[in-house]
Amino acid sequence: MTIKGFQGTSLLDFPGRIAALVFYGGCNLRCPYCHNPQLIDAPDELPDYPEDELLNNLRRRRKFIDGVVISGGEPTLAPGLLSLLREIRALGLQIKLDTNGLRPAVLKAALAEGLLDYVAVDLKTLPERYGELGGDGGDMQSFVGGITMLMASGVDYEFRTTCVPGWIDAETIDTLGKTINGARRWALQQFVPEHALDAQWHAVAAYPAARLQELAQRAQPYAAEVLLRGL
Repeated sequence: MTIKGFQGTSLLDFPGRIAALVFYGGCNLRCPYCHNPQLIDAPDELPDYPEDELLNNLRRRRKFIDGVVISGGEPTLAPGLLSLLREIRALGLQIKLDTNGLRPAVLKAALAEGLLDYVAVDLKTLPERYGELGGDGGDMQSFVGGITMLMASGVDYEFRTTCVPGWIDAETIDTLGKTINGARRWALQQFVPEHALDAQWHAVAAYPAARLQELAQRAQPYAAEVLLRGL
């Protein structure tokens, strides 16, 4: 797995900070509604972004940015991820990691070295349905253990759920909520059909705003802060 993209600054992906975005190609899931389809379905068609060029870019920008968001794809699949995080940390920059949480050993190693300042973990659907998402559904016991580890780590974090019809409903929110009960932050995100990896999902209507607000109300008991994104 290699770096496939770099974006100079973003105000959205690292709460309260101006950050650069780094995208890895490849994923261990193949969610049909994924909003980054080329990074998942055809990463080899995208040119690699050399790590030394990335680090040089960050050196030039470090007076103007607060941190770096590492996203994908799924960055925890990259053998060189921890090494890159160390290099970024040496530049004095903060780091946010976006992950599906299915490789908790990598997350644990990064947390143990103090390489992360913010972690966003996706909650896709009911744990027993992860196998339906394609790719490697992962070990759900380890996945839940990784969630518990993150919540106890002292590092700031959020859980994110894209509210896709057929995958997320009120009962699913309750089940996921019990898994992360007491969480700091849970962001519910709007599904964007036209970006979906599977073309069949382009015709699936997203939930209306009122429905997402109902789901957010359902999530309220489980997290100190519930956010709605994409409305």
